[in-house]
Order: sequence, then C-alpha cells, then structure tokens
Amino acid sequence: MTILGVDIGGSGIKAALVDTDRGELISERLRVPTPESLLVEDVLPAVADLVASFTDYHGPLGVGFPAVVQDGVPRTPFTAHQIPGWKGYPVAERLSALTGRAVTMLNDADAAGIAEMRFGNGQGKKGVVIIFTLGTGIGSAMFTNGQLVPNCELSALYLRGHTEFAEKYAADIVRQEEELSWEAYAARLDEYLHHVQRVFSPRLVIIGGGISKKYEKFLPLLTVDYPVVPAGLRNEAGIIGAAIAVAEGWSN
Repeated sequence: MTILGVDIGGSGIKAALVDTDRGELISERLRVPTPESLLVEDVLPAVADLVASFTDYHGPLGVGFPAVVQDGVPRTPFTAHQIPGWKGYPVAERLSALTGRAVTMLNDADAAGIAEMRFGNGQGKKGVVIIFTLGTGIGSAMFTNGQLVPNCELSALYLRGHTEFAEKYAADIVRQEEELSWEAYAARLDEYLHHVQRVFSPRLVIIGGGISKKYEKFLPLLTVDYPVVPAGLRNEAGIIGAAIAVAEGWSN
C-alpha cells in the first residue's frame, strides 16, 4: 500500500510517499521549515501546502505530531514549547478540511517507534524497548513484547537535582543552544538514560531524530548497562510510521 506520511516537528515538516509493506520511502522526501510562530494558524496551512506538492497522490494522510494525541486532538502542548492554541484543538479534523483527505494522527515518537519495530532495529525484540527521538524535545515510544504503550511522555521525567523536565536538559536543541561538546552532551544523555534504566529496565533503547545521523559522536560514550543503538531508519522513521498507522487502521 502507498500512503503519504507526514512528520510535523518543531523545526521542520517532512513528507514522503511510503510503501507500507516494505517500510520504504518511494518518493523524494520533501521538507519545509516549521513557521517560527509555531501557531496553529501558521503551521497547519504549511502542512497542507506541503501535502499539495504531491500532486499525483489523492489518498489518506498519516501524520506524526509532537504531542500526546488522542482521537486526532493534542492533549499536551506542541513540542517542548508552551505555544497557546494547540492543546484541545481538533488538528486532524482541521487538516482533513484543509487537504480534503482523511487524516490519521498520532504522537510523532509513537510513529517513529512503530516504524523501527516493524522495519528497523527493533524488529523481533522482546521485553521493554524504548525509542527516543532527540530534537526540539525528547519524544519517546515504549513497547513491551512488540506492543506499543501509546503516548508515553518520558521527557517529563525529573532528574535528581533538576527542577525542569529532562528534555530541558538533554534534548538535542539544548546541545545546540548551549554549544555543548559531544562529550558534555553524552554525559547529560547518559544521566537521563541511567534514570530510565532505574525506572523501566529496558532491554534496548533506540535513538532517533536528526541527531541519529551523528550517533558515532556520542553513543560510544554512554555507560548504561543495556544496548543503545541508532534508529535503523534514521530520521525517516516518523514518516514511515505515520504511513503504517494508516495502513494498519491505527486508533488511539
């Protein structure tokens, strides 16, 4: 089945046609910057314009969105920002009206996780597997014996001695803004992953997001007792997983 997958992020909106049987992009991946305002009235038309670029496709859309999502509605703020207007807004319904397509929407990290478990480095893995997408925030998807536990916001964990959520300390955007060395960033991520180990005892952690392209700079510096590997599908996982969600009749 061919489905158009869309991955909405805090810095960019990406889309591509996906062969959901093989878990592969079958078109060029198109990307536009996320409008700086991050407001509903700016972001959703940008998504619709990107979708319209796929002129030969007229089917449904799978959309990964950076928030807790239930029934096509965000239940938490957009990414790590407290941008007004998103929480409780009928995003999927509005996108459907703007594009004229049926829309299946889910948490972006859940989308990436579905793709990794079907076609990436999570294939066949038992026990607890957690996928983290490191970017503007920290997205997380948790699986137990291959089954997703939707909308797990592990970015909201607190680390000892810190008064803000862990994503304010260990997201990739923090590395960039504070100009951290890879060694300094790895130490922060290691601290976070040790806490994850104490709470959830994962068998495997998979690191996705744009930073996964540079995994060799920081993953070898981690000291946790479980394997931590880069996403096999790299930064395409969110697009692929959003499309798979449509093909599998996803609901949350």
